[in-house]
Amino acid sequence: MYIPIILGTAREGRRSEKVANYILRQARQLQNVETEILDVRDYRLQATDDSVETPLAKKYATYIIKADGLIIVSPEYNHGYPGELKMLLDMLYKEYNKKPVGFCGVASGGMGGVRAVEQLRLVTIELQMIPISKALYFSNVSTLFNEQGEIMDPSYQERVRVFFEQLLWHVQALKQARQQ
Repeated sequence: MYIPIILGTAREGRRSEKVANYILRQARQLQNVETEILDVRDYRLQATDDSVETPLAKKYATYIIKADGLIIVSPEYNHGYPGELKMLLDMLYKEYNKKPVGFCGVASGGMGGVRAVEQLRLVTIELQMIPISKALYFSNVSTLFNEQGEIMDPSYQERVRVFFEQLLWHVQALKQARQQ
């Protein structure tokens, strides 16, 4: 199973990168899961580009076509998710259809990006993806990880286990359904 992780912000000093790397390490421990980070920095477009036809969109499409499911790691900026993530998602449409998606919200405050995740749920539904009900919320991200990128709160182990259990169930079920 191929489940890429979309890192949804290009900001300098982004703390979401620690979350994406943490999720990457956890996913690599799962049996039969291939994963990598797809960084929005690598797919930046001019706002006026016809994003569907650009070489970047075609490159991005190869990953999404191969994907059996997706994980989106997104910070919350001013009660929303980053514009560059919206532009990345809007590059494609049919390639996302009937694929499950899990969300990891990130925030410097105590809500863990919940508002950004709720908005992303609406967008991914419009893109014909299937959002799983469990999301991971990384609150107070500036103190949640140590300098080596290790998470300091042991309760995340169980949260991550439940998240991946649900995501993998959907990936397997929907992959089988798409093949029929």
